[in-house]
Amino acid sequence: MKTTVFKNIPFYLGSFMCCLSLARAQKPADSSALFRLSEKDRPALLTKLAEKDRTGGNYAAALVKAQQSTGLALKHKNYLEATKAYLMLANVYANTKQLALAKKMTDTTLVMAQLAHQPLAMAYACYAQALLYNAIDNTELVTKYCQQGLKALEKTADPYLSAKIYYQLYALNTRWDNVANVNRYAKAATVNALQASDYNLLSNCYVACSVAADYNYAASKNEVMRDSIIYYLNRAEQLYQQHGQDVARKTYAIVCINSADYYVRFFPETDEQAKNNAIRYAGMAEEVMRNAVNGEEIRANGLGILSEFAKRDKNMPLVEAYLQQAYSIMKSQETPYYPTLITVAMGLADFYEQQGDFQKALIFQQKITEYNKKLFDQKQVLNAQKLEIQYESEKKNNEVKLLKQSEKYARQQQNLYIGIAIASLLGLVFMFRSYHFRLRYSIQRERELDLEKQEAELQARLEKEEQSRLKAEQQLLESQQQQLQKEMMASKLQLAHKKEMLFQIKEQLGTNSTLNINKIWNEELLLDHDFEQAKFQIQEVHPDFFTLLIQQAQQKLTTLDLKLCAYLHLNMDTKKIAQILHIEAKSVRMSRYRIKQKLGLSKEDDLNLFLQHVGTKQV
Repeated sequence: MKTTVFKNIPFYLGSFMCCLSLARAQKPADSSALFRLSEKDRPALLTKLAEKDRTGGNYAAALVKAQQSTGLALKHKNYLEATKAYLMLANVYANTKQLALAKKMTDTTLVMAQLAHQPLAMAYACYAQALLYNAIDNTELVTKYCQQGLKALEKTADPYLSAKIYYQLYALNTRWDNVANVNRYAKAATVNALQASDYNLLSNCYVACSVAADYNYAASKNEVMRDSIIYYLNRAEQLYQQHGQDVARKTYAIVCINSADYYVRFFPETDEQAKNNAIRYAGMAEEVMRNAVNGEEIRANGLGILSEFAKRDKNMPLVEAYLQQAYSIMKSQETPYYPTLITVAMGLADFYEQQGDFQKALIFQQKITEYNKKLFDQKQVLNAQKLEIQYESEKKNNEVKLLKQSEKYARQQQNLYIGIAIASLLGLVFMFRSYHFRLRYSIQRERELDLEKQEAELQARLEKEEQSRLKAEQQLLESQQQQLQKEMMASKLQLAHKKEMLFQIKEQLGTNSTLNINKIWNEELLLDHDFEQAKFQIQEVHPDFFTLLIQQAQQKLTTLDLKLCAYLHLNMDTKKIAQILHIEAKSVRMSRYRIKQKLGLSKEDDLNLFLQHVGTKQV
């Protein structure tokens, strides 16, 4: 058999590793420990035991334990452990190609995760979805659910599950030969597996790192990268030697197959040490998986590598023995893995053709045709399941979208109704407040109108009284004026007579020295010239006094008014003014009042103060 048959072992491993352990294997799961635990604490251990059976290929036992775990977890409403247990069931069904059941279990994990109300439970549910869509080759959804799982783990750290998800992404990128992402996710998976101390998971992560190194060597041809391949495989081997009970036999057997393949591919046929290492690792893989459940494929690969070295040594009977043994092992499976079975049959057909035994070669060629047909039928059935799952998934997703859309519309409608209700309530409040405000305004306005009315009535009464008072004063002034006019006329007559008499006395007594007629005459003349002297004094201090006074007056000022203003300006009191003017003090006061009116002064204004400021800046 050609070594190229086994060159893709790492890629087979990548596909296999997508269904790896869910249990933390810091300590080996022991079934006897179940009896030492309470019923409430058993689901977690049952899930670990189920994973141990699954990785060992004992799917029937794994299903029994996982179902027991789900029953107990649901009984005690431990929805996180229920999510993990249903994930285990989905994993087993995916391994056994029961995709309809796998889909049912993955859907249940979502329900359990929602009941758990924990980000960690949702992360496990997302990982279950990723496993399902990996089984039906929907890489887009695998990536989507892996990213959702990692996002959920940002809230609750779980290195173990993080390593599983990163490993899933690593395996996905090996399909696309994306070297950068293969390296990135293999490294991330290994870092988290180291933190989780799960040796079986860590062993697989080391194998992933060796595959990444294989990619790097193919791209760069750097021998350091080539040496890294076997370095990581040796690390995985050391884990098995140190923690054999915690590493699955199949995991270690794959490490051995990849190590043997390394020596086959990268060393010349003449390198005896490489040859011995390859034979040793191939034999170890075959030995480890002997009597193991579902270990036929690995054993067949190991025997294929041994047959390659027997062929190099031209030991044809041994080549035939290895290939026949591999063929028998693969045929012994209840449902053979046809790709490996076809490869072994092709190896036998080539072998017999080269040996000239064309009859046997024809038999195996016919077997190859038969197996290819069965493989095709198997793929058709599997594809039908995949299409059905995809259809159901898309149908469910569409239903979910419709439900979300309906929920969104219902929420929008509800928000609209709430908005309308709030707007209506606000409108009512506004209307009430507006009515209340208008009512208060009306009351206040009514009060203001009443006050204005009362004020107007009072003002009208005051104006009426004022008019009555002014009328009375006017009548009094008119009466006084008439009286003063009469008195003035009498005074003029008297003064004329007095002057005439005084002139006669002066003429008659001009020679009489004993009678000081001159003195009497001078006194009379002084009284007549008092105003002229006052006028002279005012003009000396304020030359524009009379001019300014006349300009400011609103009514014409008489000579008597000007004389009175002059005396007041000189700070003469009422009595003295009355004597000088030969009038009563009452007349002086009345004249003062009349002058204030003519000057436009109010009742409160002080006439004396005003006259004192005539001609200054304060006027």
